[in-house]
Amino acid sequence: MRAFTDHRTADTPDQLWIVEHPPVFTLGLGADPLHVREPHAIPVVQTDRGGEVTYHGPGQVVIYLLIDLRRNKPGARLFAREFVNKIEQAVIDTLAAYNLAGERKPGAPGIYISNGDRQGAKIAALGLKIRANGCTYHGVSLNVDMDLTPFSWINPCGFEGLETIDMKALGVEAQLQDVQSALAHNLKNLMTT
Repeated sequence: MRAFTDHRTADTPDQLWIVEHPPVFTLGLGADPLHVREPHAIPVVQTDRGGEVTYHGPGQVVIYLLIDLRRNKPGARLFAREFVNKIEQAVIDTLAAYNLAGERKPGAPGIYISNGDRQGAKIAALGLKIRANGCTYHGVSLNVDMDLTPFSWINPCGFEGLETIDMKALGVEAQLQDVQSALAHNLKNLMTT
């Protein structure tokens, strides 16, 4: 992602990279390593994104957004907060398509379940790097059908005791590829409006 961003020009098309990671804990620039309480055999990787610690693993949609915010709208730059809101809205829209209600929480980027007995559980995380030239990388993760145990070995996003959930635990049987496609479609649509 860094190499792509370092070498892009004003004419380089924006890209979404859709991946599924092997088990890994990642630390953002401001992360306190003490929030990784018990890594077990899972690698801990320092990144240059914003945010704290999170877990990535099989059964989770991860989409990296390699976007030039300066050209998002004719004559207007897309600002960081607006960009984050668009990413969060794409996740909320994706969840809604599966009859799940997600919401934002002030001061806590990501998406949380907004109703039911799992209200407040985090289902999606985001962490970005926005360069001075307005180009972004890193992105968003949405928990679909994964082993959630590693989240209990960290303080997710720096919050002790934060419950993390996936779509399957909420009763949604969805194929990872279908959720990847839906989220990518929603991100693409929101980035062009």
